[in-house]
Amino acid sequence: MFKRKFYEKMLEWKNNSNGKTAFMIEGARRIGKSTIAIEFAQKEYDDYLFLDFAIESNDVKNLFEKYMGNIDDFFRYLFILKNKELKENSVIIFDEVQMFPLVRQSIKYLVQDGRFHYIETGSLISVKKKSKEILIPSEEQREKMFPMDFEEFLWATGDTQTAKLIYESFENKNPLPDAIHRKIMEKFRTYMVIGGMPQAVNSFIEGESFKQIDLIKKSILNLYEEDLEKHDEEFTDRASLIFNTIPEQLSNHNSIFKFSKINKNARYKNYVSSVKFINDSMIGNFCQNVTDPEITLDLFAQSEKFKLYLGDTGLLVTQILNNSTSTDENIYKSIIFGKLGTNLGMIFENIVAQMLRVKGYKLFFHEFMYKNENSKSEKKYEIDFLIIKNKKICPIEVKSSSYKKHESFDNFYKKYKIKNNEKYIIYTKNLNQEDGITYLPIYMTMCL
Repeated sequence: MFKRKFYEKMLEWKNNSNGKTAFMIEGARRIGKSTIAIEFAQKEYDDYLFLDFAIESNDVKNLFEKYMGNIDDFFRYLFILKNKELKENSVIIFDEVQMFPLVRQSIKYLVQDGRFHYIETGSLISVKKKSKEILIPSEEQREKMFPMDFEEFLWATGDTQTAKLIYESFENKNPLPDAIHRKIMEKFRTYMVIGGMPQAVNSFIEGESFKQIDLIKKSILNLYEEDLEKHDEEFTDRASLIFNTIPEQLSNHNSIFKFSKINKNARYKNYVSSVKFINDSMIGNFCQNVTDPEITLDLFAQSEKFKLYLGDTGLLVTQILNNSTSTDENIYKSIIFGKLGTNLGMIFENIVAQMLRVKGYKLFFHEFMYKNENSKSEKKYEIDFLIIKNKKICPIEVKSSSYKKHESFDNFYKKYKIKNNEKYIIYTKNLNQEDGITYLPIYMTMCL
């Protein structure tokens, strides 16, 4: 079991809620939701009961339909069916609740009863048709869980010092020694290609080959595709089609999603529900263009002009490798040691999007037209990401090399006259400050 930051959120819920709410863990499949729920139950309670609604019997499910009006009978029959009784300080885990949404509606009565605590886990929940047929309880604290971040990856490898050093360097704005920076970049590239899926990380730690790790990630991608195909079949949507085009979309010049890549006659209105499903299911990260860089970014968001990143960059690398003729092993090593000749821009941009999303930022970018003094006409420019820090707009540019040109930044500030805010170029070299811009090594994105 890997150390996860999410554990602290669960501990905070337990201490603050004291049984007045259930704790819902939302996230994509295979990110470790069930594992952390069981670990938490084992460490923080005297006993627990685990119900997996992907495989639970109809006899157990029927209890939720028939006996919520009589909680004493509900528990009496449940314990007989599961051959289990619980002590007073116990928790019941409802796993994969999207398979049986009625259990969520029952939370209201179980929490009111007060004899146990409750943890729920679920994947692809928020847009499931069946969830519309039930009353979602107010007695449910919902929290999103993501794949392992870079710091958690370092912990998993036994490295407890590197992340502290990164935060300290960022805080003091002092570059690290070059040898240390190169070592951290190697670790970060390793994380980038392995990804944050616990199964893949565990395989790496056990010394398995990159080809074996890739097989694990392919199996996860297959699960996602199966889920999306089931969704498409039920709703006549095209989510699986959109998901499979993500690498091709990100390889576009500006990564903006083009429906013509799917079908030359495709239109946003016919695909909007599919895009929303991928975002809501947390297997993708939705990044919208804003027409005006104001603090209230949501008010200026264009939902029809967007980028779609994969939720885990390690999975994106595997998707890219599926279309490669080179061996997985060689490509992995080339990326890790920074020797891959092809442009890594799409991978770097995806990992930055992923890290910003984990930090709690909504994802926005900005396209704008500007005419320089020496130009005859306006040109189109783009800021890769806009975030709000300390109630101010912070533009972010992502470079996959040491390239330090920042024409988009310069024209952005000329056009909008924005002053006294932080601006970042995220790249592969050491931390540096120049011309009012902070150049951050990509691994320091986690500090923003």
